[in-house]
Amino acid sequence: MSRSRSFFIAVALTIVAGGARAAAAPPEGTELIGTVAPGWDIPEWIGSRPVAWPDLRGKAVLVRWFTSAECPFCHASAPVLNRFHRDYAKRGLVVIGMYHHKRPEPLTLDAVRATVRDYGFEFPVGVDRDWKTLNRWWLGSRKRDFTSVSFLVDRRGVIRHIHPGGTIDLGKPDGAALQKKVEQLLVESP
Repeated sequence: MSRSRSFFIAVALTIVAGGARAAAAPPEGTELIGTVAPGWDIPEWIGSRPVAWPDLRGKAVLVRWFTSAECPFCHASAPVLNRFHRDYAKRGLVVIGMYHHKRPEPLTLDAVRATVRDYGFEFPVGVDRDWKTLNRWWLGSRKRDFTSVSFLVDRRGVIRHIHPGGTIDLGKPDGAALQKKVEQLLVESP
């Protein structure tokens, strides 16, 4: 085999190996698993009285940030979130929506209420007006692929699973993994 051909084969193998390493990279947000959820101080809520983070101690909590009805990922995930609320609330899961505003016009509670109605949300929704909570939980100083992220927090307040954005689809591996983790948390002792 010629020297140049050997060189090109070595380069090709290096590229393939590098691609395999990139494909095996951990999901976005993995570094947050096992950390204590930072909670929130949200005064505005739709569909319930204000939900204080300390009041959720002892319950598993699924928090999903979402935005206006034009977001296809948020819209497609709404039925799954409602299903989780219906199927698991009696077993100790609390589903919380967190609205974060991305539209050019100023945020109004009436517009958020209309979005919540459009999605058919059956659970409490906090209004993260200035993205303070989303920044504390997810963004910080990082550039993330999505802001429509979901966190699953155990009964002790520890982040146990993150769906890093996009659509929650129970027919896909990431959606099935979220459901499996919900079911695992609900059988754990508080």
